[in-house]
Amino acid sequence: MKKVRKNRGFSLVELLIVVAIIGIIAAIAIPNLLNAIQRGKQKRTMADIRSVGEAVEIYMVDFNMPPQVNGNVNALSTYLEPDYIKQLPEVDGWNQPLKYAYVNDNYTIASGGKDRSNPDMNQCNASYCNAQGNCTDFDADIVFANGQFICKPEGLQK
Repeated sequence: MKKVRKNRGFSLVELLIVVAIIGIIAAIAIPNLLNAIQRGKQKRTMADIRSVGEAVEIYMVDFNMPPQVNGNVNALSTYLEPDYIKQLPEVDGWNQPLKYAYVNDNYTIASGGKDRSNPDMNQCNASYCNAQGNCTDFDADIVFANGQFICKPEGLQK
């Protein structure tokens, strides 16, 4: 007697259905994952800028003016480390140097955002931000001046 052997594999149709389901799940999940990564970089940048700003504010209590340098934030290290901040964050979430500017006893700390542009130290980019400085694009500059954010991410980002 011959034994009848049953094939116990998946049919081509079953495999195609599984591949289609995985493709649909990936199409939904990947954009959300990429958005979450950008939000994390943005939040890290804001936290780092806020930390540098707080260190500058404490420095101002002692010297009645912010450090008088311009350029990248690393120029502040001789003024702020280690007395006002343990370690100065020098780059933003997109690995670009944070910028610092001093003009007429006012200071500004900024990041160019996702597009890595040179940030505008005086105002928000009108194409990304409203009049209150709330920005809705990851490319928008993040700008902190004299103790507060003047350009910051707010709401759903593009």
